Amino acid sequence: MKTKHIATFYAILAAALYAINIPFSKLLLDEVEPTMMAALLYLGAGVGLFLYGMISRDRERSEPLTRAELPYTIGMIVLDIAAPILLMLGLTHANASNASLLNNFEIVATSLIAFLLFKEKLSRRLTLAIGLVTAASIALSFAGEGSLQFNMGSLLVLAAACCWGMENNCTRMLSTKSSVQITTIKGIFSGLGSLIIALFIGEGFPRPLLILAALFLGFVAYGLSINFYIKAQKDLGAAKTSAYYSIAPFLGVLFGTLLLREQPTLRFFLGLALMIAATVLMVKDTIALQHTHEHTHTHTHAHSHGDLIHTHEHQHIHTHAHVHQSDESIHDHDHDANADHRHTHTPEQMSAN
Repeated sequence: MKTKHIATFYAILAAALYAINIPFSKLLLDEVEPTMMAALLYLGAGVGLFLYGMISRDRERSEPLTRAELPYTIGMIVLDIAAPILLMLGLTHANASNASLLNNFEIVATSLIAFLLFKEKLSRRLTLAIGLVTAASIALSFAGEGSLQFNMGSLLVLAAACCWGMENNCTRMLSTKSSVQITTIKGIFSGLGSLIIALFIGEGFPRPLLILAALFLGFVAYGLSINFYIKAQKDLGAAKTSAYYSIAPFLGVLFGTLLLREQPTLRFFLGLALMIAATVLMVKDTIALQHTHEHTHTHTHAHSHGDLIHTHEHQHIHTHAHVHQSDESIHDHDHDANADHRHTHTPEQMSAN
């Protein structure tokens, strides 16, 4: 139970850190070109997490990446080159609040890909929560001037969300590895790829102070956020982690309101209500995944009565099987509700659950 709670905290923290990305990027994009901005953000994430891993006392015990994970690693890097570039280009044509909310489509993309391609299970609660998040995103996407239609900026943000949805599932296949190692690889290689593209299309480096600001933003909003996201995936799975990530758009709108003076509308409060309902469902879904109860193991075995002393008499020595209960086998433990049980619950306990 404690492990699930920690993983949930990591997922929410990852969402909060990522939420500052869009409003601050929107500010920096006034002086930094889009592809160069994407490169600096991911380089900041990669270099920052590398240094974080060097000085951090939290040494993860995990296996190194192997050749078997190479396709997922390459897919992760390629998608992490495309997604931030698409997002930065989208931000040049869309307001920060609108982009924050449209980017929430990543949850839907991640969950559907996890379900269709990677065979992750979606509970009824989680499915309903995803539906509420989608409805909230649609309602909130109407807020702001010109948001009643999908302009080019909105389409680019949605494309970025789809890329990150696929990338989340690639990362999920690597989530048993070191989260710091994975984030470092994602950041450095994706950042270098974006930097090469930026220089190739003629984008130049901004002023040193802006470079440092973009690198630091990348370390916090991408590096630390991705690191905590991967930690959460280890125990929650891609679909559930992305569902908790649904608070990121709301926080993005809040930060956008504070930093960019973008005022919320009535549709914002409708979306807020839907987001709260979705969050409640997701929390209940996490709690329902685990339960603690006392149960009695029952089992059968065959033995020869000739080898045992009994208080009753048999006319013949023979071998047979019967069911009995052992007092010492009564115990309680935590386990996932979806796990295959190797024992039988008593009727009272099954009805209680």
